[in-house]
Formats: sequence, C-alpha cells, structure tokens
Amino acid sequence: MSPPDAGVTLLVSDIHSRYHVIDAQVAHARETLGRAVARVLVLGDFGLFGPNLHDFFRRDGRRFTLPVSFIEGNHEDFRSFDALVEEYADVVTHLPRGSLHDFGSGPWLCMGGARYMDAWSTPSGCEISEDDIDRCLEMEPGSIDIVISHDCPTCTGVVSHPELGHLGPPGVEGLTRVADHLRPRLWFFGHHHRWHEAIIGDTRYVGLPQSWQGYVLLDTDGRVDLVENEVTLPRRPRWWRWIGLR
Repeated sequence: MSPPDAGVTLLVSDIHSRYHVIDAQVAHARETLGRAVARVLVLGDFGLFGPNLHDFFRRDGRRFTLPVSFIEGNHEDFRSFDALVEEYADVVTHLPRGSLHDFGSGPWLCMGGARYMDAWSTPSGCEISEDDIDRCLEMEPGSIDIVISHDCPTCTGVVSHPELGHLGPPGVEGLTRVADHLRPRLWFFGHHHRWHEAIIGDTRYVGLPQSWQGYVLLDTDGRVDLVENEVTLPRRPRWWRWIGLR
C-alpha cells in the first residue's frame, strides 16, 4: 500500500478523453473554493486511447498540474491497455483492479471495470469477474475505509436511463457482496453519468456525473463536498452523436 500524503483529494469521473477538464476542475477547486487539492483520482473512463493521448500529451506537450491516477472504466482501449499505461506513465498513473492505496484518509480499495452490458459498451477486458470479487472477499472484514469503483453495487438504488433499460438493471451484484463484507465508510463511483447519494448500513455511496458537470472533494478529516461546476467543452464532429458519443 502506498504511504499516505496530506491534502485534499479531487475525485472526478468519465473524462472520455477530454483531458483538459481535469485541470479546469482543479483550478475551480483551488481558485474559487480555496481548497488545497493535492491529487486527482479518476473513477473510470479516463479515455485511454492512443490517438487522443498522443495529441494531448505528445504533440501538444500538455501536462496535468497535479498527480492524476485512474481506475479503468468500460471506455478505454483494452486491446492496447497495458502498453498505453506504460507509455504514458509519465503523465497518468493506473490503479489496478483490486489494488490498495492510502491517500491520507485510510485504506482505499480500487475497483475499475463494469458489469457486462453489450459487446460495444463492455469490451473484453473491462468486465468485473468473479475472480476480482473473490479477491476482495478474501480481505479482512472492515479493513477498507474507502472504495472507488467505476460501476456501482446493485444495492445503491441507481436506476437505468430510459434509453438503456434494455441493458438490464444497473450495478454489479458482486460489488454488493463486497460492500456487505468490507463495510467501507465511503464508496465513490461513476459510470452512470449523474449525481447519486445513498446511505446503506455503515456506508455512504456517492455517484458522480460526467467530469465536466462536477466533482467531489475529500479531505483527510473525512469531509466530503459535492461540487457542481460546468466546464465548457469544444464542439465535436456531428458524427460522434451518431455512435452515442457527446
């Protein structure tokens, strides 16, 4: 487990290769709210795609203003995932599925990936497996303070978007078993593109919207702030909407 470090953690989700949004939300937290943000954690769908990474970080020479780490979502290039993680390790850090970390507020469990939906939405490599769940169930009950995941446990009460009902009920049943076993204090997730809050047993669940709509600040004393802040996005080709992108 990595050693703890002081400072506020900014959590954001579903970047979808709009990497500039990260620094825009950091600037809002620092300059508008006066918060001493020390790091950024992306709750999946960072947008790990070679052409996008190359254009932003190599061609344009951009760098994030703070250390940025991410868990995988369902929209990454899983065919080249390991190679891209290694190639761009100088600008972003991957937090592997099932790994433990300490960002200054207790043990964190990282659970990237998602429930299977269909072949396009859930490419090979992103689906949370029973082996992933079993490794978490081998951990000591109550030993994890915070969980970050892309998808959510089925117990959170998240409902399907009307246009996505055919993909089945939201959430991962196995993550519900993990929640029951570990009983973390906080569980943050993305994937569903909207704010969501629930308290079930000892656990507070917080679902995040897309990155350009807001973020969460977590202080080392346990303070949690949900921040709505719209970041302007550049226009993208009209054909993106034809394949479900925005």
